[in-house]
Amino acid sequence: MFNKNKVEITWGGRPLKIETGQIARQAAGAVMVTYGETSVFTAVTAAKKAKAGIDFFPLTVNYQEKAYSAGKIPGGFFKREGRPSEDETLICRLIDRPIRPLFVPSFKNETQVAATVMSHDMENNPDIAAIVGTSAALTLSGLPFMGPIAGARVGYIDGEYVLNPTEEELENSDLDLVVAGTRDAVLMVESEANELSEEIMLGAVMFGHEQMQVVIEAIIELAEVAANDPWELPEEEDHSALIADIKAMAEAGLRDAYAETDKQARVGKISEVKDAVKEKFVEEGDEAQEILVGGILKDLEKDIVRGDIIKTKKRIDGRDLDTVRQVIGEVNILPRTHGSALFTRGETQSICVATLGTADDEQFIDALTGTTKRSFMLHYNFPPYSVGEVGRMGFTGRREIGHGKLAWRAVNAVLPSKEDFPYTIRVVSEITESNGSSSMATVCGTSLSLMDAGVPIKRPVSGIAMGLIKEGDDYAVLSDILGDEDHLGDMDFKVAGTTEGITSLQMDIKITGITKDIMSDALEQAKGGRATILEAMNEALDGAREEMSDYAPRIETIQVKKDKIREIIGTGGKVIREICEVTGAKVDIDDDGVVNVSSPDAAAIKAAMDWINGIVAEPEVGVTYEGKVVKTVDFGAFVNFLGSRDGLVHISEMANERVKQVTDVVNEGDVVKVKVLGIDDRGKVRLSMKAVINDEAKEKEAAEEGADE
Repeated sequence: MFNKNKVEITWGGRPLKIETGQIARQAAGAVMVTYGETSVFTAVTAAKKAKAGIDFFPLTVNYQEKAYSAGKIPGGFFKREGRPSEDETLICRLIDRPIRPLFVPSFKNETQVAATVMSHDMENNPDIAAIVGTSAALTLSGLPFMGPIAGARVGYIDGEYVLNPTEEELENSDLDLVVAGTRDAVLMVESEANELSEEIMLGAVMFGHEQMQVVIEAIIELAEVAANDPWELPEEEDHSALIADIKAMAEAGLRDAYAETDKQARVGKISEVKDAVKEKFVEEGDEAQEILVGGILKDLEKDIVRGDIIKTKKRIDGRDLDTVRQVIGEVNILPRTHGSALFTRGETQSICVATLGTADDEQFIDALTGTTKRSFMLHYNFPPYSVGEVGRMGFTGRREIGHGKLAWRAVNAVLPSKEDFPYTIRVVSEITESNGSSSMATVCGTSLSLMDAGVPIKRPVSGIAMGLIKEGDDYAVLSDILGDEDHLGDMDFKVAGTTEGITSLQMDIKITGITKDIMSDALEQAKGGRATILEAMNEALDGAREEMSDYAPRIETIQVKKDKIREIIGTGGKVIREICEVTGAKVDIDDDGVVNVSSPDAAAIKAAMDWINGIVAEPEVGVTYEGKVVKTVDFGAFVNFLGSRDGLVHISEMANERVKQVTDVVNEGDVVKVKVLGIDDRGKVRLSMKAVINDEAKEKEAAEEGADE
């Protein structure tokens, strides 16, 4: 017998239903969330014992979109879902980021969240339902989770905030923002915006947080009747004596290490202190003690760094709170690429390379909502040497996908339309050094490399990472945070935009005491930091180059009538293949009749364009054309002109004098000039060579008379 429970509310004008007790009863917590007709099933499980030998929380989030949810069968040979797509990976991160800080710090049991999209109505994005389902399942599970949370999507359409806009509404929205939080605080923000102000962005965050409260109340209502008993956690041992001994031994050395402004020198001194402490307090092979001592040292580092920043308003590297490290931008650093830039900010550095391609290079995205094409790609790589370490290369992890997408969102808003710039664009960011936000370095480097490639972006984009140290009522907002400040701080707040407004905002908060005023201060301070970085970028290049690289393809575009597409392609693609083979240009035609002709060789483009224009052009009465004689008969000659168009030159229209035999004047293969005399109702064209001869004679006579005068 099922003990089924559910809650149902109306949220954003659509029903939201959360059900539990019927499915996956052996999981610690399981719910089916249905929003509109989009359903996501989420199950949570956890190991009964803590995982030994680790000093982190082993949480895994899996999100998968099943093809059957949209009434589809997967493509490919195996006809089943495979490795996670980019969107699935990004939603995994979207779920992970707000829930991870809410687990009790001492909880080290391996925990897994599995969210599966089982129905998709093509209107409501399943990511919000997945966040809500994860929160509900964790709240019901009895795990030491200090929730619940909820998530909401916010759009900005015609100057108004819209809660959970549909897929269609998002197409007309200047904002796509996802916010997650608890009753009291915002924990996570992810957004893409069309150059919106700080006030509008902050308002969107607060609007989303306010609107999600009814969902949090619904989860609490469900938990009151369906939650499992809380897990019993082992009592934490008293390590106060060990903490005091380690502090006495290490504090002075760590303070001296953090007085070093150079990262490598600082890291070296910190390692010496830690090695000395572990040598004294950890016996060889005792992993548990090593983890314990490592945790105590980390807490001591945290107290030192945070306390000093709050007290002195000075940073690890000696900067003031709002000072940005030295920024250097260089462009055209690689000779054969289409566009390249080296962006350096302190000890963070990115080489960004832009490549221009044609429609053939577009990326096909196979999603539940259908197959779409993407003409802008941004790929981010973080090799281990960037932080002076040895590690595996060649594998694209969730972090690399997430950082690349953040930079993509920041730059996408300023790209030209496909009609204005019919190129496929790919940018690759190679992080060569990292001490601070490499994703924001990627934003800046991408902007420079695109302009270097001649891409006419609206405005350059710069980005900055902000941090927060909060102790009680005292807090300090930090501009351009270092890696250590990110690691030991309370907030990672990344803002990218132009001189006109914000294009992307991402925020992760580790504590629950962030107020609206603090967020407002961070946004305003970030605005000044972005402006500083943008000034340095403008010294290298402040706008798109007028000329593209000699190695980049040139693309010319024409619009033809849809009924002409078949003529350009030809039977079995015969005509378009011939155009490409003869001219050396590449020709792409879409279903709307937009023809793109591309080649690095301008002459090849012109030849192909002339050929296509000849095919699609309609003959005009009274206009003279050049054509080729394709057939002679007793009564005249058939001349091919305007590509595949044929017309008849009657024997009486070949010359002013009487012509006895057609071949006395023309033969097959001759190139002649002909004038269109008329076109009958069936499309047959009457041509004249005699009219051309007479027109040329009149022009010559007129020119001679003019010369005599």
